[in-house]
Amino acid sequence: QVQVVESGGGKVQPGGSLRLSCVASGNIFNIDAMGWYRQAPGKERELVAVIDNTGRSNLVDSVKGRFTISRANEQWTVYLQMNSLKPEDTAVYYCNVEHRRLGIVENYWGQGTQVIVSS
Repeated sequence: QVQVVESGGGKVQPGGSLRLSCVASGNIFNIDAMGWYRQAPGKERELVAVIDNTGRSNLVDSVKGRFTISRANEQWTVYLQMNSLKPEDTAVYYCNVEHRRLGIVENYWGQGTQVIVSS
């Protein structure tokens, strides 16, 4: 089993910044990629940013230029730096881990961390 824990959410005013952290632990064989998704009330969960095990990253157009995804030196830790936050960024943010074991990819999710952008 792989455990995924997010942290760093909170309430911030428009234009503010937050940094989310995600740590994967447990019986890890290999992780192909780690990413951040978000789900706003009444909406479907959407991909925000992803980074693979080579360091290549991709972000959804709505956050490009404002958000950055990065990996820490510690294994299986990723960050989502969110700048110039807008009210429409309000959502529960979930970390996803694509774990590979014996050729089988399994997805693990964290419990989510709430981000509220409001004045």
